[in-house]
Amino acid sequence: MFRRLLRDPLVHFLGVGALLFGIYALVGPSRPGGDSIVITQAAIAEMSRQQATLAGRPVTKDELAALIESRIRDEVFYREGLTMGLDRNDLVIERRVRQKYELIAEEEDSVEPSDADLEAYLRAHPERFRQPPDVSFAQIIIPAEGPGTMSAERLALLRKRLEAGADPPSIGQATQLPLRVDDMPLDLVARAFGGPFAESLLAIPVGSWQGPVASGYGAHFVRLDRRTLKPTPRLQDVRSEVQREWENARRERTRAERFAQLRKQYRIVVETPAG
Repeated sequence: MFRRLLRDPLVHFLGVGALLFGIYALVGPSRPGGDSIVITQAAIAEMSRQQATLAGRPVTKDELAALIESRIRDEVFYREGLTMGLDRNDLVIERRVRQKYELIAEEEDSVEPSDADLEAYLRAHPERFRQPPDVSFAQIIIPAEGPGTMSAERLALLRKRLEAGADPPSIGQATQLPLRVDDMPLDLVARAFGGPFAESLLAIPVGSWQGPVASGYGAHFVRLDRRTLKPTPRLQDVRSEVQREWENARRERTRAERFAQLRKQYRIVVETPAG
């Protein structure tokens, strides 16, 4: 029977596999982090805090022991996976490692901005912090002509009649929308008429009927009568917003500078795709 087992292909396969595994254990790469796994007091305290938050009560001794054992299991499998190179050529892992590195690099250069820094940033980017302008305008819905759209000639004719002083309600389609809006902040106009309609009020000239201007209600003729820009706010009124934007810009600058420095340490080869 023993001789029969020796001739069995399955036994040969298992034997070769065991031999290769043993060789890999002897000469393969060492485990990242060495053979020691240390679960620190800080890590235990954090595990306990998170579990207590989820459970809504203090963690029991058995629960904490199970959490520690789970952490040890995760670390053992993680290190064995690294030893086998399972982290290589994995886009998800690569992206996560890159994100963590960028976060560490950004925080290394973290500084508290001075008032002078924030004032300079506010002066350089006033449009980011200025309140939307107030606008005054008249509008009518262009009446639809059957299932198709109104011809360019018909649109031009109606616009000429408006410019000549025709009563807007006699030309426009009856709706519940106000025919005239006075000194309304542009963000409120966007809320009432839609974003594209409000954005058009930043571009059209003042004092003449323009259109068609699209909204969620249809196509409009619009006469913009006044567009009042708001002054640049004072730093004390928008300090938190300016500091948030300043810090975002600082992180972007730090990331770009760090990448430029590190890139010089590598020989970059970009292979031309076949064909």
